[in-house]
Amino acid sequence: MAERILGKTLATVSLSVALASVTVKSSGCCSIPVCRNTFSSCGFHLSSNIMSTSNGAKENSHNKARTSPYPGSKIQRSQVPNEKVGWFVEWQDYNPVEYTAVSVLAGPTWADPQISESNFSPKFNEKDGHVERKSQNGLYEIENGRPRNPAGRTGLVGRGLLGRWGPNHAADPIITRWKRDSSGNKITHPISGKNILQFVAIKRKDCGEWAIPGGMVDPGEKISAALKREFGEEALNSLQKSGAEKKELEEQLHKLFSQEHLVIYKGYVDDPRNTDNAWMETEAVNYHDETGEVMDNLTLEAGDDAGKVKWVDISDQLQLYASHSQFIKLVAEKRDAHWSEDSETETECRGL
Repeated sequence: MAERILGKTLATVSLSVALASVTVKSSGCCSIPVCRNTFSSCGFHLSSNIMSTSNGAKENSHNKARTSPYPGSKIQRSQVPNEKVGWFVEWQDYNPVEYTAVSVLAGPTWADPQISESNFSPKFNEKDGHVERKSQNGLYEIENGRPRNPAGRTGLVGRGLLGRWGPNHAADPIITRWKRDSSGNKITHPISGKNILQFVAIKRKDCGEWAIPGGMVDPGEKISAALKREFGEEALNSLQKSGAEKKELEEQLHKLFSQEHLVIYKGYVDDPRNTDNAWMETEAVNYHDETGEVMDNLTLEAGDDAGKVKWVDISDQLQLYASHSQFIKLVAEKRDAHWSEDSETETECRGL
């Protein structure tokens, strides 16, 4: 029994360390696995085996998931100091705020019932009918009938704005092209000497932050279908198109999503909507148009949850929603594109 408890404790510690490392190590050059010949089969996964840096994980783990007020409300989370984020740290006086948004409690099709409802018996850590309740980071613990956030305490229990208890799965399509001059030549950065990569960014209506277009995976929906649907809705305004326009748009999307692609990240996301009992996970996939021919025929038009949409140059100056900056940095490293004007950082990345 003691060994079993110790094993769970070590797994929790490792995951907390790994989440911190997304901003410290995983987004750094040397921790990214090399896949030179087949982008479509190459992925980056959050690993519970990542070790802590000399400064420890506590300083950087789980930041956006502890911010107040909670998005779309005036709710203030209970404050969680860095050293008490991990569940392995005993905290008898921990008293998180309970909050689930009215829009979730209203019982829309995309949301679970309350745990207390007698006809609700979710199969956590399993495929529950069409609803995926498995985490991309492995097994999570259930306490008092509620799933427990594998990254640690957030200062808030319930579901907040999230529909599902436990993992809420999203898909983030990162669409890229090389920045080119009027003659069609790739533009290099004057300091790093690397080609400048661009990606399609949207400005979210809910918080006003720039982000990767993306959204929730519907029950039973394949990730590939969710990636294409979300990009069409948010970056091409597909929901507002006529029948003929939708048919033409679908042909363009088919060409776009038939391009070379690279799985950038799969797993937990440090998201401001996360709670102790519900959290965001995503699969971020990069579709890259090497020649730019497909992109030239796409007319960007914001729709659905997006207020604006545009091509954005990729660099370390980006300030994006949730963990999106880390995903974009991984893309730049994989594509050997410009990221930073810091020559030391660029030199380290050349090893890839």
